[in-house]
Amino acid sequence: MRVMLRAHMDTAASNEGIKSGALPTVIQKFMEKVKPEAAYFGLHEGVRSCWIVFDLEDSSKLPALLEDMFLHFNAELEIGPVMNREELAKGLAAMASSPS
Repeated sequence: MRVMLRAHMDTAASNEGIKSGALPTVIQKFMEKVKPEAAYFGLHEGVRSCWIVFDLEDSSKLPALLEDMFLHFNAELEIGPVMNREELAKGLAAMASSPS
């Protein structure tokens, strides 16, 4: 299932992660594990943030995937299913063809 992760990273913790080299290491390790379809980095609500879209084959993998962001950066994480344009069209077409 395609999901999008949104992570807000604590400023003090991510500052330390930049100084120690942990921030790029943790991000690179995560990217290698999930092989994202897309990844964006910037500010949201005034803190370092990222949005990463990837395929989640098994939800039981979430603890291992996300723990480094919690431990190193006191991150606030949200993850949820998302669709691309074609998938949305398919879902809407299925709704239109099914009786209500």
